[in-house]
Amino acid sequence: MNTQEPFAPWENPAEIPLIQFKNVTKKFGDFTAIDGLNLDIYAREFFALLGPSGCGKTTLMRLLAGFETPTSGQITLGGTDLAPIPPNKRAVNMMFQSYALFPHLSVADNIAFGLKRSGVGRDALQARVDEMLKLVQLGKFANRKPHQISGGQRQRVALARSLAKAPKLLLLDEPLGALDKKLRQETQFELMDIQESTGTTFVIVTHDQEEAMTVASRVAIMNHGKLEQIDTPDGIYETPNSAYVADFIGEVNLIQGRATAPHHLDWAEGEIPLNTPEQSPMDQGREYQLAIRPEKINVTAQPPEKADNLVQGQVLDIAYLGNLSTYHVKLKGGQIIKAQSANSRRLSRRRFTWEDQVYLSWAASAGVVLDK
Repeated sequence: MNTQEPFAPWENPAEIPLIQFKNVTKKFGDFTAIDGLNLDIYAREFFALLGPSGCGKTTLMRLLAGFETPTSGQITLGGTDLAPIPPNKRAVNMMFQSYALFPHLSVADNIAFGLKRSGVGRDALQARVDEMLKLVQLGKFANRKPHQISGGQRQRVALARSLAKAPKLLLLDEPLGALDKKLRQETQFELMDIQESTGTTFVIVTHDQEEAMTVASRVAIMNHGKLEQIDTPDGIYETPNSAYVADFIGEVNLIQGRATAPHHLDWAEGEIPLNTPEQSPMDQGREYQLAIRPEKINVTAQPPEKADNLVQGQVLDIAYLGNLSTYHVKLKGGQIIKAQSANSRRLSRRRFTWEDQVYLSWAASAGVVLDK
């Protein structure tokens, strides 16, 4: 029986963050890249910064690394103000998407490079390089040059080099972007194992939702230099705090309507008001959006005997994704609702096809009420 407490230092008021952004703003001329940002990151976290291009996530990472300085506000690491500390003196290392390995040096010498520059003695240096090679499972490739190993192996060399000096914080800038999809998925789990075994705090910048949701203990969704939401991956997915976050992560139906009662949303002419979650009461007369994930909607040929919410429509389109099919169903009022179901049968025996009349149903608790 596993009695180990789940890793969640952010839930403990007595826990002191390793990294603190205190009202940090960064401007480039008239452009505000980071806008009054407050953020706490804890020791041993695998923290993901996620957002579209231009949202400020890379600027935030460069501020941590020391490549940029805040226009205003303060950033601390272990309680120490980072402002006067130059990049090469910070207990921070950074791993770039390009890996930036030295082509003329062997795998072992690439890993040793930073240690040599720091004046580490020969025996200690060799022991640390061996330790890093073992960590990333590249011992038998120690004498090869970067061009003699695969892309995934080069990624691990860059990671070992970044961790060799035992930084308090490792910054990863789109570290898996150069890998193909299958290798990227495999390497995500390797990254998680290495982060857990070293206990180093990782902060990863990515635009890949799946990557962030797989590796991170917590995810920060950024938009126009501000933090939209910080939560665990399941918290972000199941309980988004805005339409922006709900729409940014995964597939979602966003239904606009007006509250006619604390748990009823009037949303379309000719449709019965929707029943919404009891834990999210609404103010009568106010506009809201109801977010419902497609996999929480049932698709049936006949109306179920009992359903909190039920609509009828015609299959307009089908996205076949191998293990899943997403049905785009057009209702009589013109609204499109996406519903997802597992493909437990072969394609030739699929239950529904284009232009079929179907019923969509879902529980009141399946939706999330959003007022922004």
